[in-house]
Amino acid sequence: MPDLLLELFSEEIPARMQARAADDLKKLVTDRLVAAGLVYEGAKAFATPRRLALTVQGVPARQPDLKEERKGPKVGAPEQAIAGFMKAAGLTSIDQAKVQADKKGDFYVAITEKKGRDAVEVIAEMIPEIVRTFPWPKSMRWGSGKLNWVRPLHSIIATFGPETEEPVVLPFEIDGIKAGNETRGHRFMAPAAFKVRRFEDYVASLEKAKVVLDPARRMDIIRTDAKNLAFAQGFELVEDEGLTAEVAGLVEWPVPLMGSFDKEFLSIPGEVIRSTIRANQKCFVLRDPSTSKLVNKFILVSNIEATDGGKAIVAGNERVIRARLSDAKFFYDTDLKTRLEDRLPKFSGIVFHEKLGSQAERIARIVALAGDLAPLVGADRTKAERAAQLCKADLLTEVVGEFPELQGLMGRYYAEAQGEDEAVAHAVEDHYRPKGPDDLVPSDAVAIAVALADKLDTLVGFWSIDEKPTGSKDPYALRRAALGLIRIIIDNQLRLPLRRLLWRHFGSVARDEALAEAFAVLHPIHDDIVNISGSDIELAMKLEVLVSEKERKIASPKLVEAHAYLAPTLDLLAFFADRLKVQLREQGARHDLVDAVFALAGQDDLLMVVRRVEALAAFLDTDDGKNLLAGVKRASNILRIEEKKDGKAYAGKVDAALLKEPEEKTLATAVATAKQDAAAAVAKEDFAAAMSALAKLRPTVDAFFDKVTVNAEDKAVRANRLTLLNEIREATRAVADFSRIEG
Repeated sequence: MPDLLLELFSEEIPARMQARAADDLKKLVTDRLVAAGLVYEGAKAFATPRRLALTVQGVPARQPDLKEERKGPKVGAPEQAIAGFMKAAGLTSIDQAKVQADKKGDFYVAITEKKGRDAVEVIAEMIPEIVRTFPWPKSMRWGSGKLNWVRPLHSIIATFGPETEEPVVLPFEIDGIKAGNETRGHRFMAPAAFKVRRFEDYVASLEKAKVVLDPARRMDIIRTDAKNLAFAQGFELVEDEGLTAEVAGLVEWPVPLMGSFDKEFLSIPGEVIRSTIRANQKCFVLRDPSTSKLVNKFILVSNIEATDGGKAIVAGNERVIRARLSDAKFFYDTDLKTRLEDRLPKFSGIVFHEKLGSQAERIARIVALAGDLAPLVGADRTKAERAAQLCKADLLTEVVGEFPELQGLMGRYYAEAQGEDEAVAHAVEDHYRPKGPDDLVPSDAVAIAVALADKLDTLVGFWSIDEKPTGSKDPYALRRAALGLIRIIIDNQLRLPLRRLLWRHFGSVARDEALAEAFAVLHPIHDDIVNISGSDIELAMKLEVLVSEKERKIASPKLVEAHAYLAPTLDLLAFFADRLKVQLREQGARHDLVDAVFALAGQDDLLMVVRRVEALAAFLDTDDGKNLLAGVKRASNILRIEEKKDGKAYAGKVDAALLKEPEEKTLATAVATAKQDAAAAVAKEDFAAAMSALAKLRPTVDAFFDKVTVNAEDKAVRANRLTLLNEIREATRAVADFSRIEG
């Protein structure tokens, strides 16, 4: 079968756009081929700084012939309907249509045959359309042309044909540029034009012309040659895959070279040196393998094999890097002259969010919350509050202003330089963690307290102003904050009463002193008020009774307003449940088990939720677990149907006097025992033992459904048996809501 070779040769394409452009080209062309009936065998796209290339193998030489049936009106239909059908089907006479019978009678059917076109013709039509509508993030027009392309387009290769024959050049042109079979190599080392036939000789010819077509191979050359160059001098390359990919998009013929800078710059933190050299010159830094400290060497990647061995190129990069490092050293030295706490007053004039106040107000909230969290996570309260106070101060430093990615890290350096406690300094850096799924979570207690406070304040703040993630939109990275908080809790085995913490912090975010006081008074009696409801007047009276026991006077409207924040608190907890499901699903757990556990009242201890889920998963993997689940679901289904029919719930205690059959008497006894044993095991947080207690129900539940008719003729007996089914359901709720479990 024929193969297609396409190359779009232009001025330099920005490195950040190349990979996406290659993928887009492949998808656009192959989708159109398939839509045209030209099903191919394989395709691969490539990008260099000056070209996008695509090869598609095994394309049919022509489209298949198509036969299409069009159903028309009934035989004997009005002439107007028949005339309309003939016109739509392209018939000159109704005799050209077939008569086809179905259940509703005889109908006219027109059969049209559409001959397939040559692939050359089809592809020559589609490529200009694809090029003209190509989805570049940014594009331009030049000269008198009308084509929008990322950079001026110079030439197009478009050849098509089988291996055994000379391929043809596809007959099309775009904005005055005719498709051909000619391209150019390296801009400086092999600028002459040359012709190609198909993909194999295209790659080989480019290689001779000092162009490595495959970006993955260019990356491998950069990685390997840079390591070898460093090793030869006794150094070690500080690997950076992101920079490697970017540099591979800047060169067509990578040639790593080594340069150096003054040793005095090594007094700057290594991360600042690396960021400076990386951001400004796209160079790699080196370190001493024995100490892991940076050395005053760097590796650049040239795009040419220079006649002087690269001396001039190295010297030019050294001059620029020297100037950039001088700036970085000045910024660093300047920052050291001002203590972190002396920068804090400036935050009063910086808005965090128009509805959430200034950065200074936010820092104050984080300090208070970190202090409250400290005893819960085993941290020193004073240190946690000090770290929280300083954690954002480096945002106002010169170095972080120049390199925002160093926030937190520079805060640690400055905190250490001014003599802060080591735990405080490390908490300033680690409170941003984890920054992503592959990042480590903080493990020191002080850092944990500040990291949790920072993330909780962010989540509660944006929940309080109803700025929640929607669909794929999450401008404030709230999903990442929630996942980070969950990872910190689970990885550090923390026991936190999240509902209370979240609810009280809504009062802090409200920026209302009277409301904050109401929250402070209600917080200790949270468990007493969480289920209180009613109208505003009734609610205020109930809350005042509880508050009066504390001998505090709070305005009734503020008590009601504080109580109203229980709803967003529960909504935020539901958001945590969704994020926890994502986390556990990535670890292989079932999301429905998380739902089953969260369906129980008061489940805000995430660590215990995970342990329940693990125990539940292990239990449901056993035969006893599967069979008990089936029995509980059967009981729940019967209850749901009968309760809906009767318009009432069958709750309460089972009447032993109404138990007639031996199987229901045995089940009642077994349920009472299992319920008691499971509750006792859960109280001890021994979920495996709770599952074992529930597993004992299996034979008695099976026997009950085999021998006992639930819907007995005696209404009292029927009601008692339905109540017994409810007891089965309630017994399992000691661990989870089995009705939420799939299967």
